[in-house]
Amino acid sequence: MADAVNPQAMRIALCNEVLQPLTFLEQCRLAAAMGYDALEVAPFTLAEDPLQISDTEARQYACIAQDHGIAISGLHWLLVAPRGLSISSADATLRARTARAMERMVELCTLLGGTYLVHGSPQQRATPPGSSAPEAWARVRDCLSQAARHAQACHVTYCLEPLSTRETDIVNTVQQAVQMISEVASPALKTMIDCSAAGQVENETLPALVQRWVPTGHIAHVQVNDPNRRGPGQGTMRFAPILRSLAALRREGHYHGIIAVEPFDYVPDGPGCAARAIGYLRGVLEEIEDDG
Repeated sequence: MADAVNPQAMRIALCNEVLQPLTFLEQCRLAAAMGYDALEVAPFTLAEDPLQISDTEARQYACIAQDHGIAISGLHWLLVAPRGLSISSADATLRARTARAMERMVELCTLLGGTYLVHGSPQQRATPPGSSAPEAWARVRDCLSQAARHAQACHVTYCLEPLSTRETDIVNTVQQAVQMISEVASPALKTMIDCSAAGQVENETLPALVQRWVPTGHIAHVQVNDPNRRGPGQGTMRFAPILRSLAALRREGHYHGIIAVEPFDYVPDGPGCAARAIGYLRGVLEEIEDDG
């Protein structure tokens, strides 16, 4: 892995749903062969109902990854399955069930060897009909508080992902995520930057966003994708300035996370998109390293 050679090197993960319908073993083998350091796992790819994955099964997935020379860095797309979950619903019973599901995701992350979780799940946090925005915000905060307490106990980081206004109406910018973080007031709750979403809704450029927020300690993770929802290098977003800013902050000790490739539109297909992304990113990072 890259960090074994250079502790300052940026580690790169691939979101594993990109390689579906390959088995998890095949995903690990292919991602490692492409040069990825890790897989960022969507739990729904491991089981139709991820809440039914046992501790033993989770450890077996971790062993499969290790045996094929790749780490599991963390989890994302947490509430896709089982269907019907919500952290903003007016139904207190449903919210309690969802909060328990979030706690189980934290446990699965730990068992798989991950260090962070990315909470996107836009529809599962949108303001429901009949509720006001402040009411929905408060419900979301309460569920995140419960997840953050469990994450702190399990020594992992729970990241609230700002998403575009096309996807959800709750937490669209880093500023809004930081507001939620401050209200929850847990060291285990952080936020992150998804380049695709940020490129659609933030008023600042991505390099400026990185330079402003990463030193605050609120940013624990970065996902690289273009606003056109394809992989990095397959659209108009310039990633070299973003990665240059992130690399500089990493050298200064402000960023300790990994970057994860998360396209949604796979061109020409999943494996082809993944291969192109890692080649593009490694090339950009090598140029940055050569420039000092």
